[in-house]
Amino acid sequence: MNRNVGSGRGITRGMIPLLAIHAVNEYYRLPIKPPVTAGLIVANTLIYLRPGILHTLLPSIDQVWFNPRLIIRDRDLKRFFLSAFYHLGESHLVFNMMSLLWKGIQLETSMGSVEFASMVAELLAMSQGTTLLLAKSLFLFFDYEKAFKYEYSVGFSGVLFAMKVVLNSQSDNYTNVYGLMVPARHAAWAELILIQMFVPNVSFLGHLGGILAGILYLRLRGSYQGPDPLTTIIRGAMGILSWPLKFACNLFRLHRRRISGRGRVGGGGSRTGRSLTSGSWRCPACTYDNFDRLNVCEMCGTGRTDNNSNGLASSTRSSSNWSRSRNFSLEELRLRRIERFG
Repeated sequence: MNRNVGSGRGITRGMIPLLAIHAVNEYYRLPIKPPVTAGLIVANTLIYLRPGILHTLLPSIDQVWFNPRLIIRDRDLKRFFLSAFYHLGESHLVFNMMSLLWKGIQLETSMGSVEFASMVAELLAMSQGTTLLLAKSLFLFFDYEKAFKYEYSVGFSGVLFAMKVVLNSQSDNYTNVYGLMVPARHAAWAELILIQMFVPNVSFLGHLGGILAGILYLRLRGSYQGPDPLTTIIRGAMGILSWPLKFACNLFRLHRRRISGRGRVGGGGSRTGRSLTSGSWRCPACTYDNFDRLNVCEMCGTGRTDNNSNGLASSTRSSSNWSRSRNFSLEELRLRRIERFG
C-alpha cells in the first residue's frame, strides 16, 4: 500500500527473514523461476535495508517522497519513479512484497519475463502519472489542495493495484477480499474501499491511480496486435547485452571439441577401418585413429587393411598382426597399450 508521511515507520523486527523464507519456498516449488519478480523483490528489500555502500549511493526517503507539487514545480523525475521503491517500515515492505510475489509469479509465468518486465515499467509510469494528474485536477477544478500540496507518499502498491486489474481482467470467478467474496474483476475496487476504511493514512489517489493505470494498460494492449514497442526495445537490448556471453559460450564449446593428442579411442562413426577425416584411419581392432602415413596401428600394432595403404597393409606381417589381434582379450590389449606407451 502507498503510505502517507503521517503513518510513521512502524518497524517490526523479524518480518524480512519470514518474507525471504516464504519467497524461497515458493520459488523452490516452481518448475520455472520468474527472474523479474525475484529481482523486484530483492530491489525493494535492498532499498529499504540500504546495506553497506548502498546507504551512501541511494537518496534518502526525504528526497524521493511522491508529492505532486514538488514533482511538477521541480520537474523531479527522481520522486516520480523512485518513490514506488521506498517503504516506510518493515510491515509496509513485507505486505507489498508478499502481494508482489503472488501476483508476479502468476503474471510472469503466463506472459514471459520480457513482456512482464515491460508491463511493470509501463504500469509504474502510468500509475504514477495518473496519480499526479488526479491530484492536479482536484486542485485546479475543485480547489482541493491537500492531495496536491501536502500529501507525501511512497510504496509499490500503485503498481500492485494495476497488476491486480490485469491479473483478474479475464476471470469469471469470485475471490476473497478481506473476508468478503466479490467478483474477481471488481476485487481491486473492493480492496481500494476496504483499505481506505480500515487502514489509516494510506494514499487513496495512489491506489486509485494504480487501478486506472491497469484499465488503461488493458485498453492500450487490446488496441494493437503483437508485442508492444517497449517489449521490443527490451528484447533488443537484452539481445545486444547477451551477445558477448553467447560468443564466450560458443568459443568455450569450440575449444572443448578440439581433440588433444594424436587420436581418440571409441569415437562415433563407422568402424570399418575407413578414414574418418582426411589424413586419418581407424584401427579395426582397437578403434584407435591413426595418421594416414602410418600403416600399423600406433596403439595395438594391427596392420592397416583399407585401400589407401599403398599396398603395404596386405603384407604378411600386417595380416598376422590382424589375425592375432582379433584373439586378444580386453586385458591383453590393455597390457599391450601400457607396455607400448610406458
